[in-house]
Amino acid sequence: MTAIDATATAARTSAPLGRVLLAELRWVLRRPRNLLALVLLAGLPVLLGTAIAVTGGPGGRGGGSLLAAVAGNGLVLPIAALVLAQTLLLPLVVAMVAADALAGESAHGTLRGLLLAPVGRVRLVGVKAAGVLVMAVLSVIVIAISGVLTGLVIVGGDGMVTLSGTTLPIGSALGRVALAAGWSAVQMAAVGAIALAISSLTEHPLVVMAATMGGLIVFGVLGTIPALDWLQPLLITTDWSAVMDVLRDPISGDTLVTGLLRAGCYLLIGLSAAIARVVTKDA
Repeated sequence: MTAIDATATAARTSAPLGRVLLAELRWVLRRPRNLLALVLLAGLPVLLGTAIAVTGGPGGRGGGSLLAAVAGNGLVLPIAALVLAQTLLLPLVVAMVAADALAGESAHGTLRGLLLAPVGRVRLVGVKAAGVLVMAVLSVIVIAISGVLTGLVIVGGDGMVTLSGTTLPIGSALGRVALAAGWSAVQMAAVGAIALAISSLTEHPLVVMAATMGGLIVFGVLGTIPALDWLQPLLITTDWSAVMDVLRDPISGDTLVTGLLRAGCYLLIGLSAAIARVVTKDA
């Protein structure tokens, strides 16, 4: 068989990328566990907005200042919900999907079939990563949309009063919400890439979730220790609170950009590690 014949045969037997990608997305979006997670995420802003509307918002200063800003200022609600969710709920959902992507397939014995199928291993990781990315973006969008609707209907307010004391019209306010959602989605994509790399190393999905969430908790603790300030540029969680900068006028972009660059590094490292593991994995 000539090289041309071999190439033609490979082209005929290789599954179309679009079909494989659609199959993966259907698998991710039809899982009852993933759908339940999206419903719970959508309920977070509703719960938060209802509590603030009933109680008038938390008093005091410090950690409650963002929630206090929501009272009568409904378009701050989606950003407040994102800040709360990205500390635990969003990474948990992303880690769960990444755990199912490779470790779950391996546990059910289907990963072996995928490795033997006419789908390149690098492309297989790319398809699995796309599924994780879609779920991460969708989770953030669900919180943002639910937060906007809840804020306008339950909390109320005309436009957005920023933390700087200025008032933005509704169009600019929605732009700030979209910016916060996009920034959070990039952070969750980075978490998903690391979780996918861990998922390629084990056959136990719970190990992936425990390792991912445990690592984020450890990073959070290390970031609070003054003696370990030199570690902060290396911790993915360092700038997660920077999403609140979109509520300032003008926006302070330095920390937001640094957070994006850090997330990009973790994204590249996670995907590279996952590809390296799957490519060298025995079928």
